[in-house]
Amino acid sequence: METTSQAVAQAPAAEDGQQVPSARRAVDGYLRAPFAWYGLDEAFTGPRWLMQVGTGADGTVEYGSIGHGDEPSPRTEYAAGNDEAKEKFAVVVTVAANPVRRSPDGTGLLEATSVSSAAWLAGVGLLSFARPGQLDHSLRDDWLEQQTETAWELADDLTGPAWSTLSLPVDGALTSFHYRESEFGWVLAGSTQAGVHVGAYGRGMSAYGLGFAAIQDITAYA
Repeated sequence: METTSQAVAQAPAAEDGQQVPSARRAVDGYLRAPFAWYGLDEAFTGPRWLMQVGTGADGTVEYGSIGHGDEPSPRTEYAAGNDEAKEKFAVVVTVAANPVRRSPDGTGLLEATSVSSAAWLAGVGLLSFARPGQLDHSLRDDWLEQQTETAWELADDLTGPAWSTLSLPVDGALTSFHYRESEFGWVLAGSTQAGVHVGAYGRGMSAYGLGFAAIQDITAYA
């Protein structure tokens, strides 16, 4: 995907309940999207928070992420089997379903988005919260590059043996998702009847009990 990520971390509200400017800027990126955002459905009653949006070369918002549960830190060193490093969280990634289309300058074609796009973004997202603590800084960079390439290869082969099928409700209707687990957590991806692709990743929360729904008021997350 020819996109640029724009970090929009969660910001606190002012004491009088009004949004502070940084919170306003954060949600503005989501408000520019020409598609519906998805998150966990109302069965989830924990914290929800904005993460980041990704834009195309013309500035159009093409995807973004919404966090649920504990807010993990990318600085946390993760070790498999270490319960203290396993925050309970799930992140939902919404990806606009775009066909092959011309670039803004008309000189070429932009890559289409698909369920594989959602699977790759979810896989890379999980890696951002899975830094192995036993590696030094230089080796971590090599590890991340290798794991990112692996995530792309897996996302490009959703019918392969690394994936299973999981049916979960989306807007109340059972929907088929591609699902896989690793030592770092789980990843899933599928499509909705609303014309967007949905990916998700998490750790400490079981994917089997999740449901997804379109977000009615994204400003409530700021």
